[in-house]
Amino acid sequence: MARYVTTDIHGCLHSLRHLIEHRLRLTAADELYLLGDYVHKGPDSRGVLDYLMQLPKQGYRVVCLRGNHDQELLDAAQGHHDRTWASEADRQLTLRSFGVTRPEDIPAVYQQWLHELPHQLDVPGWTLVHAGFDFRLPPAAMRRDWNTMLNIKEFTFDASRLQGRRLVHGHVPTPGAEVQRRVAARAGSLGLDTGCVYRHNPELRHLAALNLDTQELILQPNIEPEYPIAKR
Repeated sequence: MARYVTTDIHGCLHSLRHLIEHRLRLTAADELYLLGDYVHKGPDSRGVLDYLMQLPKQGYRVVCLRGNHDQELLDAAQGHHDRTWASEADRQLTLRSFGVTRPEDIPAVYQQWLHELPHQLDVPGWTLVHAGFDFRLPPAAMRRDWNTMLNIKEFTFDASRLQGRRLVHGHVPTPGAEVQRRVAARAGSLGLDTGCVYRHNPELRHLAALNLDTQELILQPNIEPEYPIAKR
């Protein structure tokens, strides 16, 4: 059995499938954790959700956490137009993948799946979250600060507030070489967002997966068909 974690898919279905099926060769005995941001920016947000929703039905042990873009899509679908939701081009790309013109028309099955996503998860040796925590808060308060868990970009890691567990998160695109360096150094906090969706950027444009037990880092290049996205 192996435990894998990956994050920040952003509609890159081909890259995700290749990672899971050919690089990880996921089996029913393995565990796969995804740290959010399945939608927006990339070409096939709906396809990613369809794929992730089917894996457990096929006998795979998969846990998906909530990311800020997943929350933004859910907010938009529920009519909260006062909240930020992507750029206009990003919005249209995402809506087209669902075959709708308004976020309110995204089918209920996807809204329900997004609504049920947890914000965090503890597994032996590790805490998993999309963005991170405000480690200045007491542990109990830190674990209820949903906005920070989805959106924080900088924090000072404090293992004592996670009962000694290490932290894995996504959210901030980081060059693959830097992620490799931090994994090799056994850093207490590891960011695994290697910017897969930014296909123009050679330092990013990969989907990263980490084996939580062996510390092996797998970097899957973006293999999506052409799609429009600004350079990062």
